[in-house]
Amino acid sequence: MTERRHPNVLNADEAEPYELARGNHRGKGRILGHGAGSAALGGTLMEIPPGALAYPFHFHCNNEEAIYVVAGTGTARIGDARVAVRAGDWIAYPPGPEHAHQMINDGREPLIYLCISTQHDCEVVGYPDSNKLLARGGPYEKPWLRQIVRQGPSLDYWDDEPAT
Repeated sequence: MTERRHPNVLNADEAEPYELARGNHRGKGRILGHGAGSAALGGTLMEIPPGALAYPFHFHCNNEEAIYVVAGTGTARIGDARVAVRAGDWIAYPPGPEHAHQMINDGREPLIYLCISTQHDCEVVGYPDSNKLLARGGPYEKPWLRQIVRQGPSLDYWDDEPAT
């Protein structure tokens, strides 16, 4: 690897790729934001092969995401809608269940997009297809709390709390 030009400048080919591979969820990502020193914004360059899905259908309660499609075509699943997308499209995903989202490559070429998001340390993520919730608190790399549960009846606030 060559020496970096500046700590705040990171080329995509300098970011270590990671693989997404679980059933039809397949792709390659390169985390750019943290590697370039971003504190409040995350950025990941994703490449999804034809016929694959990116991450599971989900929504954020605190963080906002946006996607800029760099190359290819596909479908953005947004709430109940399925929207055809292509290179040059900007897709906004504000917090909330009505903006649950997922990227699908139903095209013939790789779908390449830049995902940008806020990086609030405390977050709840809902997964409508599987009825799960993720609660995470603390820095992303080493959270104080990270729990995924199946949604169900809520406990009483005072459940199992000591009386004294």
